[in-house]
Amino acid sequence: MTHASRFALGALPLAALLAVAACAPMAPVGAGASTQMNQAMALPAPTPAPNTRVGLGAGLFDAEEAIWNLRKLSSTPPPPDFVGETNSDLAFSGDYAFQGNYNGIMIWDLSDPSAPELVTEYVCPASQSDVSVYGDLMFVSGEGLGGRLDCGTEGVADQVSTDRLRGLRIFDISDIRNPEYVSNVQTCRGSHTHSVLKDPNDDENVYVYISGSAPVRPADELAGCSGASPDEDPESALFRIEVIKVPLADPQQAAIVSSPRIFEDLVAPPEHGLAPADLAAIDEAREQGKFVVYFFGQDRVLPDRMVTPLLAQVVEERGGTGEPTEADSTLLRERLPAMLAERYGEPEEDDGPGRGPTQCHDITLYPAIGLAGGACEGYGLLLDISDPAMPRRIDAVADSNFAYWHSATFNNDGSKVLFTDEWGGGGQPKCRATDPMEWGANAIFTLTGGEMDFESYYKMPAAQTEFENCVAHNGSLIPIPGRDVMVQAWYQGGISIFDWTDAGNPVEIAFHDRGPIAGDEFQMGGSWSVYWYNGQIVSSEIARGLDVFELAPSGYLSQNEIDAAKSVRLDYLNAQGQPQYEWPATFALAGAYLDQLQRDGAMPMDRIATTRAALAAAEAMSGAARASALQALAADVSGMAGQSGDPAKAQMLAEAVRMLASS
Repeated sequence: MTHASRFALGALPLAALLAVAACAPMAPVGAGASTQMNQAMALPAPTPAPNTRVGLGAGLFDAEEAIWNLRKLSSTPPPPDFVGETNSDLAFSGDYAFQGNYNGIMIWDLSDPSAPELVTEYVCPASQSDVSVYGDLMFVSGEGLGGRLDCGTEGVADQVSTDRLRGLRIFDISDIRNPEYVSNVQTCRGSHTHSVLKDPNDDENVYVYISGSAPVRPADELAGCSGASPDEDPESALFRIEVIKVPLADPQQAAIVSSPRIFEDLVAPPEHGLAPADLAAIDEAREQGKFVVYFFGQDRVLPDRMVTPLLAQVVEERGGTGEPTEADSTLLRERLPAMLAERYGEPEEDDGPGRGPTQCHDITLYPAIGLAGGACEGYGLLLDISDPAMPRRIDAVADSNFAYWHSATFNNDGSKVLFTDEWGGGGQPKCRATDPMEWGANAIFTLTGGEMDFESYYKMPAAQTEFENCVAHNGSLIPIPGRDVMVQAWYQGGISIFDWTDAGNPVEIAFHDRGPIAGDEFQMGGSWSVYWYNGQIVSSEIARGLDVFELAPSGYLSQNEIDAAKSVRLDYLNAQGQPQYEWPATFALAGAYLDQLQRDGAMPMDRIATTRAALAAAEAMSGAARASALQALAADVSGMAGQSGDPAKAQMLAEAVRMLASS
């Protein structure tokens, strides 16, 4: 493997203007980093043929849909104040789902998942409005230039303004229908995302890790902010994250307590270049006379909204009026490289790799194992969070097939970690038939002794059109006992559920997808994030609202496995503060392990049948008779485990039966 990043453009407004689609290859990595060797993509097992996701009809609320091994319970459009604004991330508490939107927050009651009830719509504009909850507190990210401290809808016109909010908002949600805005913490680069850490050893506070990817704000707007190199200014806001400590009894006292520089010594990895479809689009743009400029390592097509004012400037400089002439266009083409370099800078040439990323996009905290996965533009980082205020990098990996390390998910026992690649920034079609399957995918690593070892890639295996933004995005584990199963959003690629128990061979087992928003032009939409929560699978659809699904039994997933997953109940969920699942003693849990032994051919069928019959007989008993029968069965299964094709799974079955005997 190697690595890829969006260079410094990931933090510049130019990235949006140019619709950057950068990726990356492998280069030397810094201290504490391990490199991986490129490996061929292990394609998942075939999904239904023909793939019903391909060729779906377009529409906003009436697009054609394809679904496999899932049941859709509801689709609910957003309320009027949020229609046309981007729906973003999700968090959960009790029966409620908290849905971020660039215009504020919506709170849905999911006690009836077939008919979600909107109980609160809180208008408070800011991008991205990523949301988390803990107890009676709700945390909301703000990064864009238009967010106001007072939640006003008029935006902020001034380039420097003390009215601007870029950081973390804190709300009291003890009255769920009337959130109270109690505090905010301003940061130099805003909060693109954040992650809430409940330290198992601290019941007085929570910690919030802030990932800000915007340019550093002026010191005149927020004192102490500096965009200089750390070599020039040790207090630079670059190359660091922020850790906010929030006293639960007095959230108004929330404040930054540290700014760890977890990127020290990392170098910028090279990019892997453009996909075949992107190269063809550039050639077509040249033929059409559009402005194509080589900048930051690749050819880029300048959008009309950038070219038009620049041409107008050329006309004005010569004292002309009216439409630009061919000579004006020629002059602008000659000037463009120098103009862009002057405005945005240009990386040094022939001096070896430059510095690595200056921030993380997202950090997934897993306090139960004391680790975090940092998806940090050009790198995947493994962090030690045993001291919550001072996370420490213990490993870093880079991959030539990855463009933008976006988010991370651990498996339940912490033996693996999966990173997503948001190639193209989420706003581009990166699941076309000609796009490499290793690009815009997931990378799966095993964890051994604090080091990450690459195993395989997984990408949603259905080609999408050029009008559908599609790439790997947010998801979470589903608590299927004995297996690593994840549900994941792919924007307009829909949602995909896959099994990565075998880290070298992930397999899709369910999906849902819609046709594009529009069939003849590009429009943003699709699933931003999708998470399992207390038996439901909830998706935040960028343009269409909120979708709720449930698992359906199939050859990949038994009813026992589904029922065992539903037995896991959480008080709350922030996917970036990953919980460790624990299964209560149920007959479904024992049945799930038995189903897996049967599916994998790890136990003779006559043995499967007698064990299943013994479980059914014990379930029909009660009291001491049930306990005695289950204890005998547990001893029998444990004694025979060594003769099983999967001794570890057989012991899981035995332990599940023992738990039942003791319950």
